[in-house]
Amino acid sequence: MFRKIISFLESWKENKYRKPLILQGARQVGKTYSVLEFGRKNYDNVAYFNFETKPSLIATFAENISPEYLLPLLERIVNQKIIAGKTLIVFDEIQLCERALTSLKYFCEEAPEQHIIVAGSLLGVAVNRAKFSFPVGKVDMKTLHPMDLEEFLFALDESELVNAIRNSFDNNHPLPEVLHKIAMDYYKQYLIIGGMPECVYQFTKTRDYIFTRHLQNNILLSYLNDMSKYNTLNEIKKTRLAYDNITVQLSKKNTRFQYKLIKKGGRAAEFENAIEWLVLSGIVARIFNVEQIKKPLDNYRNIDAFKIYVSDVGLLCAKKDVIAEDILLMNKDLDDFKGGLTENYVNSQLIANGYKTYYWESERGAEIDFIIQREGDIIPIEVKSADNTRAKSLKVYMERFKPAYAIKLSSKNFGFENDKKIVPLYAAFCI
Repeated sequence: MFRKIISFLESWKENKYRKPLILQGARQVGKTYSVLEFGRKNYDNVAYFNFETKPSLIATFAENISPEYLLPLLERIVNQKIIAGKTLIVFDEIQLCERALTSLKYFCEEAPEQHIIVAGSLLGVAVNRAKFSFPVGKVDMKTLHPMDLEEFLFALDESELVNAIRNSFDNNHPLPEVLHKIAMDYYKQYLIIGGMPECVYQFTKTRDYIFTRHLQNNILLSYLNDMSKYNTLNEIKKTRLAYDNITVQLSKKNTRFQYKLIKKGGRAAEFENAIEWLVLSGIVARIFNVEQIKKPLDNYRNIDAFKIYVSDVGLLCAKKDVIAEDILLMNKDLDDFKGGLTENYVNSQLIANGYKTYYWESERGAEIDFIIQREGDIIPIEVKSADNTRAKSLKVYMERFKPAYAIKLSSKNFGFENDKKIVPLYAAFCI
């Protein structure tokens, strides 16, 4: 399946200042597949080492981690010659071997001609950096996210529809109504399936929502197992409580995260480490409130006011046990959940495009769902789950801060009016 990360990897390969690349991301977002597919198409051979399936590899890095020592051993292990520029070296599940992670520093300094990509889940929480030094400044880093809706459409052989959507986005011209309806139907499918590659792949083959839900439940179970495997005993229960409660809070009218909703009397001091674990694992994304609309936005974030969204909207529906028919028909029973679900979807599309997202609130309760910096401008984004696009909060924001323009996401077709770029929800990947 087409993944946008491939173009980044191709640029990395050609960069004369290239360093060993760490590709991180939540479990099962497609890191291994993407790297091996890239290697197959761009190198004569791939020397692949997986520390999970072959734990004996860890002993290879126990004593000496210089490239001069390691390369002959690695060649013997894979029974092939490692040739600089023609062989891609891949270390997979590197979080299980901290010495291998540290070795990247020496590959950068002593063997920069070697092409190395390492992949790992839970790197932020599994690596004991107090024991082994992280190769700061000696590696390139990239995060892989679940497939966005554009990649989902490509997987369904809808490249012509993608081109039409991008053309309408660029020119603010409505998509022909028949295509708009088809795209909205695909958007609803994406809410159910999400962007986990195995789920998307199997759906393209079977169109079976029940089987896809089975795959999603397996992924959720693997996340719960990770919370036990890569966590302290004291934090396991708190992390699971926090994770379970995130989906509950997305059904609230105000989706700002509240510790007291995890349990009665819950406070930041009790659960902040659990939240940090979930963020570092890539399982969830946290976006902060910004108190001032100035550059750089990160300088004005309120660390005590934030929202939390899960990494994949399909996993969110699976965790809430929302059935496909209710999403496809937008059942009124889901009215309390639609707002949080739609926000979660939009946040995942923006993050996949490399944006750091924030939100804004006024003193009197006006709220803008997302604030991003796009092409040098600070842009507000208002999100509506249907075609009701009355946005009093956006009017308040625009009168106060006078942005170059605003973006309104809803089920309405493309357009541009009163300095507002109207974008249908399925086109969030274009932003």
